[in-house]
Amino acid sequence: MTTEMNGDFSINDNQIKVQAAKPGQTSNVNCDKMTIKTSRVNEDKPLLTGTATLYNQNGSNFLSPSPRTLPTTNISCSPMSESFGKNGTDGGSTSDYNPLLNRQLENPTSNFDTMIHLLKGNIGTGILAMPDAFRNSGWLVGLVCTALLGAVCTHCMHMLVRCSHELCIRTQRPSLSFPNVAEMAFEYGPPKLQKYSSAASKFINTFLVMTQLGFCCVYFLFVATNLQEVITHYFSIKMSVQSYLLILLIPMILLNCVKSLKYLTPASFLATILTVIGLGITFFYLLQGLPKTLNVKAFSSWQQLPLYFGTAVYAFEGIGMVLPLENNMKNPESFGGMTGVLNTGMVIVTCLYTSIGFFGYLRYGDAVKLGSITLNLPAEDFLSRLKKLAQSVRAAMAFSIFLSYGLQFYVPIGIIWPALKGYFHSQSSQRNAELSIRVFLVTLTFALAAAIPNLSAIISLVGSFSSSALALIFPPIIEIMTFWDHCSGKEFTLMLIKDIIIIIIGFLGFGFGSYASLWNIIEPISS
Repeated sequence: MTTEMNGDFSINDNQIKVQAAKPGQTSNVNCDKMTIKTSRVNEDKPLLTGTATLYNQNGSNFLSPSPRTLPTTNISCSPMSESFGKNGTDGGSTSDYNPLLNRQLENPTSNFDTMIHLLKGNIGTGILAMPDAFRNSGWLVGLVCTALLGAVCTHCMHMLVRCSHELCIRTQRPSLSFPNVAEMAFEYGPPKLQKYSSAASKFINTFLVMTQLGFCCVYFLFVATNLQEVITHYFSIKMSVQSYLLILLIPMILLNCVKSLKYLTPASFLATILTVIGLGITFFYLLQGLPKTLNVKAFSSWQQLPLYFGTAVYAFEGIGMVLPLENNMKNPESFGGMTGVLNTGMVIVTCLYTSIGFFGYLRYGDAVKLGSITLNLPAEDFLSRLKKLAQSVRAAMAFSIFLSYGLQFYVPIGIIWPALKGYFHSQSSQRNAELSIRVFLVTLTFALAAAIPNLSAIISLVGSFSSSALALIFPPIIEIMTFWDHCSGKEFTLMLIKDIIIIIIGFLGFGFGSYASLWNIIEPISS
């Protein structure tokens, strides 16, 4: 019996005949296993739609994208596996499809490159706000909770990657984005919840946009606040923070008219260098003349603890970039594991957060400035050879964050513009519309920063409201939806208990942290 599928190949007496790209050319090919891939356009009859593709055991595609004649070899094939979609009996995790071996990448990143990107994505304005977080928690509570929060956030990142791999196998796709993972998790979840798959994707996109625009507001205000300190010190010019925000508006708009990340790479590289230098000098100041821990509080107060949560979760801001980094790796299998890229990078990040937070609070106590430890650095240095060094740190960090704004802005414009692009038909209208949307979004972040010039409160609010949802609430929900029918009773029960505990922590931080942050905006807590 011979079966033809889309004219690509036929099976006859355990022989496989492949139809080449040019009409009339056929070849018998060598294979170990055969996988029939179909898109799930018609889920009731999955094999009547889609395109069939042959793969070796190592995942190599027999059908080359360019026309070529394959050598003729007659062989016997091993048993075939068919991927039937979500309702098939042989699909799911039992498929031989390996998404890691089927990614076609033009410029894959090495393990070291991925590590650098992971560190850069997590180390931003949040690390400079950690002393303020420790002020709201106390040094002992801050040490314990930062380590625990780092472990939980890292586990949620692993959770997201694991779900992505599982859903890639089920859908026969090489990679998925964060919104795609949420959508597919619900689509393969309990039947009563499958109708919410599209809403789950839109929900993730909405929170990603809110989070990244929140980061942009913080970046705007951070640059203006540090610039105000430097100019006031050197030129004795006293202007409000809003005035500096207005001065920065036009340069910010021009910077964010750059559409390609390729042209932002030099700015990102320079920003990384300035950040490393700034953090190094900041550490130098923090370690001078440290008092005893008896001079600061081990526990602050229950009223301020939600503010700590918001600032700390804001600092662990990298979950949105976990899947893009893993999807673009040359050796993605090195991303996970005990000594993998993710664990190594997040251990470094957690240690840096804890060190800056602890020593910053220990050095300055309750006098630590809200929002950024750079604002606490002395105006006049105590070492004559390093005079004005503190002002250089403020200027360097301000310039670094200014250059990093474009990278944070790239995410929301990448979500919003494709959704609106279809309303504009000509190239000129699309070009003008995209430019207008970019200008509008930058101006929006400027307006929000000018309306609430409270750096500490904005950081805590963004962390509590949107970062906690992305980092702590959505990943456990996605894991439950993904493996609800793929785990044994005891295994699923343990996973469910663990995920519910993380979700409860996320919702408590979301609720109390947002409330405390909003209250702090209305009536700031006196330092």
